Amino acid sequence: MKNTHKLFRIREFFILILMCLLPSFVFAEEIGAVTQLDLKHHFVGYFAVAVTFIVYAIAMTEDLHQLSKAKPMVLGSALIWGSIFVYYSMEYGSAKNVAVVFQNNLTAYAELFLFITVSMTFLNSMTERGIFDALRIVLVNRQYSYRQLFWITGVLAFVLSLVISSLTVGLLMGYIILVIGKDQPKFVGLAGLNAVVAANAGGTISPLGGISTFFVWQQNMLHFTEFFNLTIPCMVNFLVPASIMHFAVTKENPVFTKETPALKRGSKRIVFIFIFTFSLTILSNVFFDMPAIAGMMFGLAILQFFAYYLTKSEKLSHFLIPETRQTIDSKKGFDVFKCIAGVDWDTLLFFYGAMMIVGALSFLGYLDAMAHYLFTEISPTLANIMIGLSSSSIDNGTLMFAVLNMHPPFSMQQWLLLTLTLGVGGSLLAIGSAPALHVLGLMKGHMKEGEGYTFTLHLRWMPAILLGFFASIGTLFLLNGGVF
Repeated sequence: MKNTHKLFRIREFFILILMCLLPSFVFAEEIGAVTQLDLKHHFVGYFAVAVTFIVYAIAMTEDLHQLSKAKPMVLGSALIWGSIFVYYSMEYGSAKNVAVVFQNNLTAYAELFLFITVSMTFLNSMTERGIFDALRIVLVNRQYSYRQLFWITGVLAFVLSLVISSLTVGLLMGYIILVIGKDQPKFVGLAGLNAVVAANAGGTISPLGGISTFFVWQQNMLHFTEFFNLTIPCMVNFLVPASIMHFAVTKENPVFTKETPALKRGSKRIVFIFIFTFSLTILSNVFFDMPAIAGMMFGLAILQFFAYYLTKSEKLSHFLIPETRQTIDSKKGFDVFKCIAGVDWDTLLFFYGAMMIVGALSFLGYLDAMAHYLFTEISPTLANIMIGLSSSSIDNGTLMFAVLNMHPPFSMQQWLLLTLTLGVGGSLLAIGSAPALHVLGLMKGHMKEGEGYTFTLHLRWMPAILLGFFASIGTLFLLNGGVF
């Protein structure tokens, strides 16, 4: 009898735990009792639209007032959702259905947050171990001409953005270009612009390379292998403006003293863990439909264990071998959490604000109205090209999340077109993509005013980039038998 009583208590305990972890089960009936209102023509809707325009205007002009773009976006999302919660509470005495919608948007953001955090942690780990600095030294030691370096850095940006976010690739290539071309500001400007275009184009081929492509993959609109249909169009998008800019780059050779690349202990093994993590993520998604974040978190766990091994073994080796510069560096150990701390939190918080605002506008009914106009009253093909062009000044990740919330009845070809135009459309202006904005910021601290990669330089070469934009759309059109 005592054993039966104990089993009963244990069962009660586990039921209580499940109720705490899954609160939606407890008040599911209450949520169904409250209907969703169309607030497009209500004060709450007008307030949400006004706040959205204001915070986006502040975020887009970050370079003028030096206020980080995350601050207005997070505040704006809080104000909009706060007004919705207050209205529903006053109207119905309960806003639990609003809470469920909010939590659904938060879940979508949580996956993006973890994915970017893990990706950036791997990148910061490789940077800390000296891998990218060694790459810079190798390029310098080969004594390539500026024209050769223009193409090498562009191709590297294109290839690396297949597995690393285009934002990160832009920063990495910008740093290498700055060091190589410190005496040639014209080369720095053109190579920086070329790297930005290449990073955006390369990142469009892979869900791992950009926010907009990740959203499409996350929502199962395109399978991982279907993104490869964009390979040739994206190559055209990169090669057309690069071929035009090629003739403006000097043929001279930079002069540098030769350096010896020094990699810290464990650097090659971290690269192997990085490749293993992304391979596992892709394969588990393709063959087992496992969410991408599951594979990424597994890779982060492996990296943490390897960091523990490196730190412990480095401290031991310090007592076994004579002290050198390498052992002095190794005393610091390898702390993964320092690499996590180096993640671009401003961008992550910006996307929190942007995604929550888009989710709120969808809940209020505005996105359904936009979807009806864009995909019913005008053709989906024209609408997707227009959306792509608008990404020249509005973040493409935010636009893609908005379109996904409209639930358009697209064929695979239309999703490919939208992914292409949003991925490469950000290259049209310097404010249209995260790589461009970050390279602009990087140049400010190292180049004289008006030199290197600037907004004006980007605008001057926009016709060549626009030609590449339409050439890539034409290529996709031909590859799909002349139809979308």
